[in-house]
Amino acid sequence: MNYFEFIHLPKNNPLEIVIYAVFWGILTALPFYHYHYLKTKQRTVLNVLGLMVLFFVALFIDSYMQMPDNPVTFVLLMAFWFGFAYLLIPAFIKKYWKLIAFIYGPLFLYFLYLRLFTGNLETYLKIKEDFPFYLFFLPIPVLFLIWLFEQWKWVQNLKADKAKAELALLRTQINPHFFFNTLNNLYALTVKHSEKAPEVILKLSDMMRYTIYEGDKEMVTLEDEIEYLNNYIELHKIRYKKSVEIAFNHEVDTSLTVAPLLFIILLENAFKHGIETLAENAFIHITLKEETDFIIFSIENNFDPNEISPTNGIGLQNLRSRLSLLYKNKHELKVDVSNNLYITTLKIAKHA
Repeated sequence: MNYFEFIHLPKNNPLEIVIYAVFWGILTALPFYHYHYLKTKQRTVLNVLGLMVLFFVALFIDSYMQMPDNPVTFVLLMAFWFGFAYLLIPAFIKKYWKLIAFIYGPLFLYFLYLRLFTGNLETYLKIKEDFPFYLFFLPIPVLFLIWLFEQWKWVQNLKADKAKAELALLRTQINPHFFFNTLNNLYALTVKHSEKAPEVILKLSDMMRYTIYEGDKEMVTLEDEIEYLNNYIELHKIRYKKSVEIAFNHEVDTSLTVAPLLFIILLENAFKHGIETLAENAFIHITLKEETDFIIFSIENNFDPNEISPTNGIGLQNLRSRLSLLYKNKHELKVDVSNNLYITTLKIAKHA
């Protein structure tokens, strides 16, 4: 390389010669060391080699012709830099190639006009003082900011996709225990030829349809949610042989929309960890109402403090995760426990 004058080795500086030897030795050894990796990336390697050849050809022509601002060299170097940018950020170049061409096309044509059609070299050099080459670099910060904005959008979309995936997973974790219990009770009713069996089948069918189809929607009406909760309550009433007081009061605009299957988790907890732990005097009081900016769902139920399930918090943990994804800072979930009374209140924004 020293012979072909690609580099110049100082004759009286051994340390610099050693540094050159180590640098070029490592650079030469890298392709052999990463041979298997480079073999799997043949297209990329060929593109890099092509750009290097283009760069050295441009330097060779420039040094051979010894012409200030050689148009041929200028064209080759522009092709090198655009090729290098395409190799690094191909998606960005493909998306904004029209903008890049709109910016650099006129500049490039104007340079060729000045260099080739304005007279001799002295005339061009004089005009060049009023048309400095740094104008070609001015658009780069603008393009860089556009690229940063694209990366920011990509990160936001990635977060949104991750949130949707997490939400879909949480929806699939809605406790199926109720459906299995109801099917067992339905089997018992059909064996006894009970008149309640068709009613149970109809309500269970409606609930399963709602869970599968409506539960996959982003928003549903309160009217549909209320019907779903009523079916759940009625099926539980058929299950229990003991006396249970269940009251569901709702004074709310039923055309309002909410995310589906939020309230059912609180109602499931009230039955599973409340009524099912008590032999008598069990009750659940459910209220659904609205304020100026919020929809409020609250449940009050009693329970046996000696029969607290170790998995009592799983449903609420699921609900909190879904609320944080769906309503972020536009909700409030409050749980109060005193003696044998459990009160849960959920407030969600009307237009979140």
